[in-house]
Amino acid sequence: MKNSLFVLSVFFFLSAVSLQAQQTRFGVKAGVNFASISGDDTEDLSSRTGLHLGAVMQIPFSERFSFQGELLYTSVGAKFEESEDGFSLESIEKLNYIALPILAKFYAAPGFSLEAGPQAAFLVSAKNETTASFEGETETETEDIAEFISTFDLAFALGAAYELENGLFFSARYNLGISNIVADAGGSGYSNQNSVIQLSAGFMFN
Repeated sequence: MKNSLFVLSVFFFLSAVSLQAQQTRFGVKAGVNFASISGDDTEDLSSRTGLHLGAVMQIPFSERFSFQGELLYTSVGAKFEESEDGFSLESIEKLNYIALPILAKFYAAPGFSLEAGPQAAFLVSAKNETTASFEGETETETEDIAEFISTFDLAFALGAAYELENGLFFSARYNLGISNIVADAGGSGYSNQNSVIQLSAGFMFN
């Protein structure tokens, strides 16, 4: 229920702001994620590389401030690797979300902006891909782990962006997970959060 209320609140907020804005801009973006998972029993995990892509909407309020909403498909997770006596194991947790960042942007200089705000994300799929190798033999298995992952994730985003006069822009952002991504955390007792560095490039159409 709270997830639905969040989505409805965002929708009505965007609608109200759009009606008042005179110079709403739209664009697209894509880039790379350097993702990891923090929290309980994550000491042996390393980062995995994923992708993100989607749409951008900017609503300027003044020369210094603007609002930016995004709708992104983003792939995050983490990786575990182990190797000993000819045996190697790689396990990659792949978590795919539809993410909705809602950012306030402050323009510190022409074209250069600082941005911050919340990000809500909704789980699309969750899989664990394990590859084991021993004496030249390799075997890969993929397991669906969606039942163990929370369907809703909340993060705080902080970053910077630079836009050229032709509409091409580049951005760097850190998404700090706030909510527990472990489903039924009360039963397991575990608390894990997504942690993601994003590097993006995009284009604003107007």
